[in-house]
Amino acid sequence: MCGTMEHVTRIVIIGGGPGGYEAALVAAQLGAEVTVVDCDGLGGASVLTDCVPSKTLIATAEVMTNFDSSYEELGIRVEDSTHDPDDPARVVGVDLGKVNRRVKRLALAQSHDIVASVTRAGVRVLRGRGRLEPSQAPDGSRQVVVTPTGDAAGGPDEVLAADAVLVATGGHPREIPDAQPDGERILNWKQVYDLEELPEELIVVGSGVTGAEFAGAYRALGSHVTLVSSRDRVLPGEDPDAAAVLEDVFRRRGMNVMARSRAASARRVGDKVEVELQDGRTITGSHCLVAVGAIPNTADMGLEEAGVRLKDSGHIWTDKVSRTSAPGVYAAGDCTGVFALASVAAMQGRIAMYHFLGETVTPLNLKAVSANVFTDPEIATVGYSQADVDSGRMDAWCVKLPLLRNPRAKMQGIRDGFVKLFCRPGTGIVVGGVVVAPRASELIHPLSVAVDNNLTVGQIANTFTVYPSLTGSIGEVARQLHTRKTAEEG
Repeated sequence: MCGTMEHVTRIVIIGGGPGGYEAALVAAQLGAEVTVVDCDGLGGASVLTDCVPSKTLIATAEVMTNFDSSYEELGIRVEDSTHDPDDPARVVGVDLGKVNRRVKRLALAQSHDIVASVTRAGVRVLRGRGRLEPSQAPDGSRQVVVTPTGDAAGGPDEVLAADAVLVATGGHPREIPDAQPDGERILNWKQVYDLEELPEELIVVGSGVTGAEFAGAYRALGSHVTLVSSRDRVLPGEDPDAAAVLEDVFRRRGMNVMARSRAASARRVGDKVEVELQDGRTITGSHCLVAVGAIPNTADMGLEEAGVRLKDSGHIWTDKVSRTSAPGVYAAGDCTGVFALASVAAMQGRIAMYHFLGETVTPLNLKAVSANVFTDPEIATVGYSQADVDSGRMDAWCVKLPLLRNPRAKMQGIRDGFVKLFCRPGTGIVVGGVVVAPRASELIHPLSVAVDNNLTVGQIANTFTVYPSLTGSIGEVARQLHTRKTAEEG
């Protein structure tokens, strides 16, 4: 279809996040003429306001936590005259303004790298907002109308012809009607990087991944933190054992975790913020961070008029190769509601281009997706979950091994965390895993390889691990499952 002299396939991608820019690189490599329409800067929320900035902030928090929690046990002596004897845990402080300037600098540098990469590949980048025209031309092509933004705002619209359109517009923070962010004291997760001073008392509303990550990070940086959770526990969507470990760690580090408490409103009262709960209680802090999920950016784009089916939540319906219900229109990333992960968005975008341009394509397999919560300790998961096993959706054996028994963990002063493995009873094939540990995001990969390639617990058990290492616990938990399988067979 592409690469012939007669016709070059024209691809228009709306949105320059991981779903958009990764798709653009693939399509350009396959010989298509690619235009990316983006209004915020390439990299999208992932690079500019979400993954990259938050994990950069968390990197600082992690260093402080590691030092605070283990320096005495590891025999490190602190002889700093500024040390506060009334707060023995707080040995080091943080300059939040400096941290946030580094955060923004790294995010922009990453965005510029992406621009350079796609431009080098021959992709045209257009600053503006894209809107789909409702009808298809006789040759199947569509038109995308681009309204300029940024420096070019106010200029004339540009109309692009496209043989295929990829919608990868992401999402924006959900807001509570009576807790509107002001960017100073009531903040959403895009605005926290403008803070120059560390919040004295931070109220975090929402205990999902974003809320838990920020609550843990700011507690580590030195803020007094209250985490308001509307559910029974923090991280209600994660492995229950992992969530229990994290909640215990949060409380032990002095965080006020309020379960079954739903926020109704937040308002400024002088230099304080008052958060009223639905049961009438009021909490007061210096700042409030609202982290109650995201809304897909799918409004006012002409999607439904063009035949693109939306779910009740506003997310775009897609199949396993990223097609929408409208011919020639694909979608990827957070706007699809499939999995709010940069890695999944990128895979959806690449799959869309492979499919449209006639390349070999493997449909999206969500069971092979590894995910990580960047709290301290981190929580990494892959494959089938405890909920799948408990509900009967997957028949699997499970073994959980606390890190306390691991020699490397003892050496490093790591007390919290575990490795959990799920395998099929008959075959021993690994179908899922959970790692709760420092750098769990790095430790989950062997389990991801196992799940993706149908490896057995016997194969993992018989693979060498470094001694001493945290990966030793992965080998050990596999040995326990393999021993159980062998015993059952005997």
